[in-house]
Amino acid sequence: MEYEHRTLDPHDDSDEAKAAVEAWMRAVNRGFHEGRPTDKHLALWRETARTDDMRLAGAWLPDGTFGAGPLPVATFSSWDMTLNAGAEVVPLHMISDVTVSPAHRRRGLLRRMMLDDLAQTDLPVAALTVSEASIYGRFGFGPASFRRRIEVDTSAAFALRDFTDPGRVELVEPADLWDTASDLFARFHATRRGSVERPHFYRAWQTGEFDPATGNADDKLRAAVHLDADERPDGYALWKHAEGEGEAPATVTAELLTLDASAHLGLWRFLADIDLSSRVSVRNSPSDDPLYWALANSDVLKVRSVYDHIWIRVLDVPRALEARPWFTDDTLLLGVTDPLGHAAGTWRVEATDGRATVKPTDDDPDLTVTAETLGSLYLGGVRVDALASAGRLTGERDAVERLGRLMDGGPAPYSLTSF
Repeated sequence: MEYEHRTLDPHDDSDEAKAAVEAWMRAVNRGFHEGRPTDKHLALWRETARTDDMRLAGAWLPDGTFGAGPLPVATFSSWDMTLNAGAEVVPLHMISDVTVSPAHRRRGLLRRMMLDDLAQTDLPVAALTVSEASIYGRFGFGPASFRRRIEVDTSAAFALRDFTDPGRVELVEPADLWDTASDLFARFHATRRGSVERPHFYRAWQTGEFDPATGNADDKLRAAVHLDADERPDGYALWKHAEGEGEAPATVTAELLTLDASAHLGLWRFLADIDLSSRVSVRNSPSDDPLYWALANSDVLKVRSVYDHIWIRVLDVPRALEARPWFTDDTLLLGVTDPLGHAAGTWRVEATDGRATVKPTDDDPDLTVTAETLGSLYLGGVRVDALASAGRLTGERDAVERLGRLMDGGPAPYSLTSF
């Protein structure tokens, strides 16, 4: 079957173009087993596509074929923002809304859309989040940062060790939070390795204008801001309260953004003190969350899951590697195999005083990795020796240890942004 591949323009205001974009959006919801989008959802989606200058691609059945219609059988979106690589904030090619109808699997649709999309960008790094981890390694993406889902018992057992908050917490309405939240996120993004810039839809989510679960306004969302000793915002929390079912306790489900440990622990104490609840659940806890070590009784914190979050694909090796930190002085020849060609070659990495210059070379590599493995190593969220133990690096043990000393170090990468 010959599919019709098209790219839609969200800026086109013709009736035909707007109808095509709406049908594409409905196909995305169908692909992720979500309800049919409301008019409010469609309007926000279109606004986001315009503001972020998204590229919307898809594949349609040819006219006259049974099942042909306005909804595509495969979808793909991309746009450009930024990533904090640890030493620099670099341009980032972001990919999302990837679906293929189960009736049209194994026809090469995703491969066609992915190759077409990556061929059109000249940015050094691409990223996505995944629903199925088995799909994207063959395209050179590797899991590079991780998050945890934690639950904390906030009954009488909850207490912090010797913590005196130099600041305070104040309740605000989510609709009034955005300017403060935007400023705090900009400061977080500039300093936190692994942070990904936020798409436009975050404004509607975080102000309560839109609830992805219902497709309407979010009337249960609450917000609080932490102020430092000089009354300057240095963190915020968004949360919802839900009654437990049966014997289950009432739970506060929260998201935090904090710039330092005082703001973080101050907001945790605040969340623990919310009336009529005895549990706080956070889905996006960082792997280096200081809360565990600050608790008087660490048994109140349970890690329910650890999951991969941002997957990275290195496209331009010199630009990408020169933007990340290096942790010893050395020169190493790194080979990269890449069936798509973007990162393939041997690269001379010469690191001095925390930065590196990277140039192609015709010399034989000291060790070799795949593009997928390089993606996992890029942000420092996966140690070299862990991947070497899994057989993901090819080279002598000495070269593996040298690469570990070069790449492993610094804070764990962490992104608050999902897309």
